[in-house]
Amino acid sequence: MYELIFLIAMCCYFLQTVWFILGLQKRFPKKSFEELPFATVIVASRNEEKNIPACLEALNNLEYPEGKLEIILVDDKSTDKTGEIISSFISDKPKFKKIVTQKEIGHLKGKTNALAIAIEQAKGEIILTTDADCIVSPTWAKTLASYYSDDVAIVNGFTVQNAKTQFAGMQHLDFVYLLSVASSTINYNKPLSCIGNNMSFRKSAYNEVGGYENLPFSVTEDFNLLFAIHKLKKYKIIYPLDINSLVTTLPCTDINSLYRQKKRWAVGGLKAPLRGFFIMGSGWVAHLAILLLPFFFTSAALSLFFFKLIIDFLFLFFVLNELKLTSTLKYFIVFEIYFILYVVLLPFAVLPNRKVLWKGREY
Repeated sequence: MYELIFLIAMCCYFLQTVWFILGLQKRFPKKSFEELPFATVIVASRNEEKNIPACLEALNNLEYPEGKLEIILVDDKSTDKTGEIISSFISDKPKFKKIVTQKEIGHLKGKTNALAIAIEQAKGEIILTTDADCIVSPTWAKTLASYYSDDVAIVNGFTVQNAKTQFAGMQHLDFVYLLSVASSTINYNKPLSCIGNNMSFRKSAYNEVGGYENLPFSVTEDFNLLFAIHKLKKYKIIYPLDINSLVTTLPCTDINSLYRQKKRWAVGGLKAPLRGFFIMGSGWVAHLAILLLPFFFTSAALSLFFFKLIIDFLFLFFVLNELKLTSTLKYFIVFEIYFILYVVLLPFAVLPNRKVLWKGREY
C-alpha cells in the first residue's frame, strides 16, 4: 500500500514538474528601449541602514531612457540611520525622491501602507517595486518595463539570494524553485504567487482595483494585488524567465528569521485558490512518503526516492541554466534535505497559530 501511494505521489509530482517547465518556456513580445513608458521605482524601507547603501548604488546605475524614470524611497519610521543615508545619497540626484511615512491610509499597516503612500505620488504609469536589502541588475527596470504591451498589467521577475554558505545556498535554491512554480503558473494564467521585491504593475490597473486600501490586509501585499488584478479578467499577467530582470537579495541569517519568513509566506498563501492547495498537497504527500521511507523500506520505494531527486535536480538545472547560475547546484543535497523537512512540517507551524512577526511588528 505504501509503495502504491508513493508511486501515485511521484507520478503527480513528475507531471507537475513537466507542466511547470513548459510554462517557464513561454516567451512574450517586448518594446524597444526608445518605446519604454515612464516608470516609477518604489522601495519601502524600515531600519535598513546596513543594507540600503548597496541598494541605492544599484538603483542609481539603472539603465533607462533619460527623463522617463523616477525612484521613490520610503522611510517607514526607521529608528536607525536609514533616513539619513537616503537623504545624503540622493541630495544631488534629481531622479530620486524621499518620503517619510506620516499617515496611515485606511486599515493599512507597515510596508503596505508605505507602498500605498508612494504610489499616490508616483508619476509613472508603470510601478516597479523592490526591497532595501536587494540589489537590482542595471537592466532590471528596462527589462520589466519592456514587456508592457497594452494588455499587460503585471510583470514579475526572478529573485535569487547570495549563496556563499550551505545555509544560504539551500535558501537560494528554494527561492529559485518556488519562483519557478510561481512563474509557470502565472504564464498559464493560473497564478499562485509572486514576490514583491521583483514586481511591477500598471498604476491604472492598481487604481482600478481600488489600491491596497481597498484590499483586505495581508502580510503578503504582493499576493493580494496579484489576485485582485487577475480577478478583473481583462489584463495579462506574465512572469518571464529573463536573466536581465534578475534581483539579488540577502538570505536569512539564522533559523529563527528563516522560520518567520516561511511562516509569513505560508500565512499569506492560505488565501491561494484551490489549485494551489492541490499543488502543495501533492508535494506534501510526496515529501511525507520520503520521510516515512525508513519505516517502509523497499527497493522500489528507494528507487522512487532517487527518481524524485532527479526530477528536482533537472528542474532546477533548467531554470538556473537560463539564469547562468548552475554553479549553485553544489548546494542541491542540503537544499533537498531542507526542502523535504519544511514542506512536511510547515502546515503544523501555520495552522495552530497565524500570528506573524515582521520588521519588529506583529500581525
